[in-house]
Amino acid sequence: MKNEYRKDTPVESGSLLPDEAERALYDFRDEENEENFYRMEEGLTPEIVREISRAKHDPDWMLAFRLKSLEIYHKIPVPDWGPPIDGLDMDKISSYVRPKTDMQQSWDDVPADIKNAFEKLGIPKAERESLAGVGAQYDSELVYHNVREDVAKAGVVYTDMESALTGEYADMVRTHFMKLVPPTDHKFAALHGAVWSGGSFVYVPKGVHVEIPLQSYFRLNAKGAGQFEHTLILVDEGADLHFIEGCSAPKYNVANLHAGCVELYVAKNARLRYSTIENWSKNMYNLNTKRALVEEGGTVEWVSGSFGSHESYLYPTSVLKGDGSHAEFTGVTFAGRGQNLDTGAKMIHIGKNTSSFIDTKSICKSGGVSTYRSSVEIRRSAEGAKASVNCGSLMLDAISRSDTVPAIDVRTGRADVGHEAKIGRISDEAVFYLMSRGISESEARAMIVSGFASPVSKELPLEYAAEMNNLIKLEMEGG
Repeated sequence: MKNEYRKDTPVESGSLLPDEAERALYDFRDEENEENFYRMEEGLTPEIVREISRAKHDPDWMLAFRLKSLEIYHKIPVPDWGPPIDGLDMDKISSYVRPKTDMQQSWDDVPADIKNAFEKLGIPKAERESLAGVGAQYDSELVYHNVREDVAKAGVVYTDMESALTGEYADMVRTHFMKLVPPTDHKFAALHGAVWSGGSFVYVPKGVHVEIPLQSYFRLNAKGAGQFEHTLILVDEGADLHFIEGCSAPKYNVANLHAGCVELYVAKNARLRYSTIENWSKNMYNLNTKRALVEEGGTVEWVSGSFGSHESYLYPTSVLKGDGSHAEFTGVTFAGRGQNLDTGAKMIHIGKNTSSFIDTKSICKSGGVSTYRSSVEIRRSAEGAKASVNCGSLMLDAISRSDTVPAIDVRTGRADVGHEAKIGRISDEAVFYLMSRGISESEARAMIVSGFASPVSKELPLEYAAEMNNLIKLEMEGG
């Protein structure tokens, strides 16, 4: 299943591939102001890691952690069971690029060029209309961060990772940082541990319900660079939070890398919904790791839309440690020309009477490859566990490929587990019916695909559901 990134194919603006969608909303970039950015040299050495650590004013323990992670990175082999990533050369990736500006709490103080980029993406408008707080990261560092006064007064902490690491929440960070996703987990978790930068720290106190979402948005503008943000969210006993992450990047004709990390801690009887719309450019290698630990009676809900990127490895994991804990994963993946997206979800049942539900949709067209992997692990201690997996695939032509690779491991006789998979194509009759009502063929197909992906869009706030449907429309127009 060789699907190499074609290095000789220009993907600069104005030279789009014939079946690629015009994505001007997301593909704009700012190369004229590169003198306003500090860029670390390409490659991955102890000297580079030390320089990143100095630039970020790390405490001594974090520098030691970074250097140990780098050692682990060099010892662990590249995965050989998923999409080939031989087009990714770390010697040609800059691990740290930052704007020459401090993080601002007033939007008016953000440099004009960066502010314009986020204005185009609608971030300030979204903050004003529907969000409790926003963090905006540009390349390797946050440039803007703010939280509503009433939310802060309730004791909710929402700040950037660097401020949490070096400020009053340093002990909380040290206790939890990369404990759910240790550097030994896989090669790119180790890479993240060595060069991480940026990201969000959230703490919701006991019993506090944040009624409207918090959001972080990550924009990778630099060419031939990596983004390695770390998100750490702690939802205390009986608390409730909806957190949204969005991301995008412009197209270049060289490889870019995203290897972020998300760690979610959900305490007793707490609830956390974590929603993501990933809209990376199609020269991006997306090697992200996300994991949640759920205590007694707690609930974690993942809502995930994966669009863009050249190749992806992405499998959000829920560890149901506490009795009666619950996890849900609802996701959609869209793979078009030149894309090989390997996505899915993993549920680990440890506590008694735990429950999980996975519902995924994958769509592929124009030779795109979509592989869905699910893993349900029910340990001997998880008596009374219930798990259900439902995955559907929609293939839009005869040259695309969709695979389902489920794994189920049950170690107790007192469990209820089910798995269902379906694959299909767009019905000619449905397209004809819509066209007979005055709808064009391309619009009819886009409507059908949007309906297929509705389990995800209906779980998102209205403005994010609209963005997802717009991305589907763009991809379908490209076909």
